[in-house]
Amino acid sequence: MKRILLIATGGTIASKRGQKGLKPLLSSEELLTYVPSVKEFCHTETLQLFNLDSTNIQPMHWLAIAQAVEKNYETYDGFVICHGTDTMAYSAAALSYLIQNSPKPIVITGSQKPIDLEITDARTNLSDSLRFASCDRAYGVNLVFDGKVIAGTRAKKERTKSYNAFSSINFPYIASIQEEHILFYLDDKKLLCEPLTFYHEFNSSVGLLKLIPSMDAAVLDYMAEHYDGVIIESFGVGGLPNYETCGYYSAVKKWISQGKTVVMTTQVTNEGSNMSVYEVGRTIKYEFGLLESYDMTLEAAVTKLMWILGQTKERERVKQLFYQTVNRDILWKA
Repeated sequence: MKRILLIATGGTIASKRGQKGLKPLLSSEELLTYVPSVKEFCHTETLQLFNLDSTNIQPMHWLAIAQAVEKNYETYDGFVICHGTDTMAYSAAALSYLIQNSPKPIVITGSQKPIDLEITDARTNLSDSLRFASCDRAYGVNLVFDGKVIAGTRAKKERTKSYNAFSSINFPYIASIQEEHILFYLDDKKLLCEPLTFYHEFNSSVGLLKLIPSMDAAVLDYMAEHYDGVIIESFGVGGLPNYETCGYYSAVKKWISQGKTVVMTTQVTNEGSNMSVYEVGRTIKYEFGLLESYDMTLEAAVTKLMWILGQTKERERVKQLFYQTVNRDILWKA
């Protein structure tokens, strides 16, 4: 029987209602009591790291989770991390960069309703996650939610209330879970050949700028004083405005001249960016050698840049690492 470590971090799944609203209060041991049937297929032990609403999760918490997995890696066959849904996609992506090429499954899950309610998705999600973490064919960092298994770098929360809150963006689902059965759509563990690697550094000095029509480029000048890297969420397949009244060209030039990193992505969820299509994107991309996220999710782009800048700020090395595929995060590079 597989040995699984359940790591609790808080979130809705562990919440109880108080006078000021839902707040994570249940412990990891208490969570486990709501899914007694898992004793039939795995032996589970628990670890309470913290008990936070995921709105309060930061890079230091991602590092703490990864370190807990590393410390216990040889003792257990798989890991399940209970987490709030609001930043779960960021955490799943971050763990994909902090723990690479794991032959053991590392599953992140949560719920839209607390586990102690009569009607809730929490018990199913937790049971499914423990089942997947106990499967010989499972590996790496994945998110399990509403019967779907999603690569850690491809998950995005697209619904605030429904049980089917998460989708896999620009990539197929890894598997689906129906009661006691796991149906794999991608069964490629045999292709895992790189060594398991844990990373211990993250640079959280990464900013995000979401463009809106008429936004002043001076915002980028301000961000340059506070961040080592910026991700610009542009329109459509990607580009920067060329307004008469403000200069994005000059702002980007300032970033590059200071040795800082600029990544272009799109506000559109599906199909990715391609700055080479239009003049507003092509000119500035090739003049300054801007990085482009292509088919990556925003969550993956943000956490990948934090991981990279934690290792190096050397321009060519940053570029090399950004376009290196990690846990299925980027497949299309022009």
